[in-house]
Amino acid sequence: MHVPLSWLKEFIDIEISADEVAQKLTLAGLEVEAIDYLDDDYVFEVNVTPNRGDCLSILGIARELSAITGIPLKIPEHEIKAEEDYDFKIEIKDKELCNRYTGRVVKGVTIADSPDWIKTRLEKCGIRAINNIVDITNYVLLELGHPLHAFDLDTLMGNTIRVDVAGENQSIVTLDGVERKLPESALLIWDAERPVAVAGVMGGAETEVTESTKNIFLESAYFKPTSIRRTSKALGLKSESSYRFERGTDIEMLETALDRTAFLIEKIAGGKIGKKIDAYPKKFVPEPVTVRYEKVNRLLGTDIPHEDMLNTLKKLNLDIKTEKDYFIVTPPSSRSDLKRDADIIEEIARLYGYDRIPTTVPKADITSAGKKTWRHILSDIKNAMLKEGFHEAVNYSFMNEKYLDILNIPEDDRRRKTIRLKNPLRKEDSLLRTMILPSLVENFIYNFFRGIKDIRIFETSKVFENTGEALPLESLRLGGIYFKEKTPSLWKETAEDFYLVKGALESLFEKLKIKECSFSPSGEPFLHPGKSADIYIAGERTGFMGALSPEVVERLDVKTKSDILVFELDVDKLLSFIPESLTYTPIPKFPPIERDVALVIDDSIKASEIINLIRAYPTEFIEEVSVFDFYKGSNIPEGKKSLAFSIRYRSKERTLTDEEVETLHKGLIEYLTAKTGGKIRGQ
Repeated sequence: MHVPLSWLKEFIDIEISADEVAQKLTLAGLEVEAIDYLDDDYVFEVNVTPNRGDCLSILGIARELSAITGIPLKIPEHEIKAEEDYDFKIEIKDKELCNRYTGRVVKGVTIADSPDWIKTRLEKCGIRAINNIVDITNYVLLELGHPLHAFDLDTLMGNTIRVDVAGENQSIVTLDGVERKLPESALLIWDAERPVAVAGVMGGAETEVTESTKNIFLESAYFKPTSIRRTSKALGLKSESSYRFERGTDIEMLETALDRTAFLIEKIAGGKIGKKIDAYPKKFVPEPVTVRYEKVNRLLGTDIPHEDMLNTLKKLNLDIKTEKDYFIVTPPSSRSDLKRDADIIEEIARLYGYDRIPTTVPKADITSAGKKTWRHILSDIKNAMLKEGFHEAVNYSFMNEKYLDILNIPEDDRRRKTIRLKNPLRKEDSLLRTMILPSLVENFIYNFFRGIKDIRIFETSKVFENTGEALPLESLRLGGIYFKEKTPSLWKETAEDFYLVKGALESLFEKLKIKECSFSPSGEPFLHPGKSADIYIAGERTGFMGALSPEVVERLDVKTKSDILVFELDVDKLLSFIPESLTYTPIPKFPPIERDVALVIDDSIKASEIINLIRAYPTEFIEEVSVFDFYKGSNIPEGKKSLAFSIRYRSKERTLTDEEVETLHKGLIEYLTAKTGGKIRGQ
């Protein structure tokens, strides 16, 4: 932003040199990148950060200098002494995107060139002079930081201004002569029949002020920054107005800006000024910020007395209420960037002086490795999935309601307790997601119908459950989807996809040092009943995995003979099972002895139950148990199955004898047959 020193001096009586002004502004966080000398005047090029929209004006820079130097601030003359009654109406249809809209009718103006002092100042700030009315609106924009617009009153239909979104199939020819098709969500300024300006961005050509204009309507309004930013980006159209509206303008100052503009028009272009029309449906309500004295010094590394902190902030004309251990700051409408205590502390640091904050060497204690942080663990989870051949997906935390129906989620299921968005990016994705799976299914469909036949993706993100409280219940999830189309190959895959995914999850648990993991048949309504499992850790259900059921696959209109494997884990629960520290044991000195046992048991008994029984057997010599065979068919009675287990025996103190292991193994078999009602296969 360009700031002429001569203009600045109309707001604050500073006698210091241009270099000193530049130094003070830079040390306060408003970096002066260059100083130009033009026509007996210094012009500062100030780099204003995006959060400081209040400094995009001569007034804003002067206000900062006033706080730094203690010199009082002066506001330029703007009082209107005589007002006329004119018939004109303002109607705000979209009160969320336009919180306030004010205006004045001015009749009998004379359009001409602007005085040289206005032209010169506009040119120093990089704005081309057009005519006195347009130039005055630009002059006040630079002076007070609030954009204004002047319409040719006689081209407005119905003596009406209406503020509303575009809707369908709207277009407008803007002041640059280009016809632009407008997004449905774009906020527009309408007269009684048609759009006459793109709110906060650019006016329309049909209502612009020209040499023949006699009467005008002046606009000064407040538009929601996100709306202006979205419209400006969609149209590829930037202006001095949009630049300021996008960063947030002062909803209270706009009234002064309107009066100042009308004052200058009356002085330079003549005319009779109409009474102010002010539509203000959504009043500005400041949000107080609480700051603890102790936190200020702790964050800054200072020892600033409490009174000095308060005096520093009072220079910014902030409303302050003091308590014993803290103070409460109520920011003005011009400082929308002051939202939390850290923002207030930054203001103290700026005005106290960054150069006065002592330099200290950071303290870094060297300690032994402790428990991994949440971020490290999340990184471990992602790396484990990447090593298993999965690619990470990043989706919005939104969900299409139809997927709850596609996945057969019951009406009384917790995953139906959704939160509906007031302003979704897409009408289809209007809910905060309660599970990761719908997003991954959408990713799968997108890739599948573009010919991708090997799809392995995962995502770690939060899901949200509506509990009826002010804030939803949030939990972190890991979800994934695996699909590989069966195609002719030189070699045959020996493992089913189900077991490949199960193995990937077991590798993840091993990476995280999580033990006591088991899989049990799942009752999830969207999974294949014979190819699915709930995942348990230490007896607590932590997630699910399995193939999507044929019914769900049919609803997705996916034509394939291959399984679509999915999984989802509650990461918050997962974290609770990760050990705080690791215990290392020496490599065994003595050899193991392995024995096998094949049991014929009821089909309803799970392999995990048998493993748990073996591990619970009262002996210290059982080191490892694994399943190596499953069989149903001839020689096995109906309703029965055969499961074979390999058991490794080892002593930490000596070499076991065959006789000892035989006796131990025989006792284990008798224990298993008694507990399960099964028998040894072949007997």
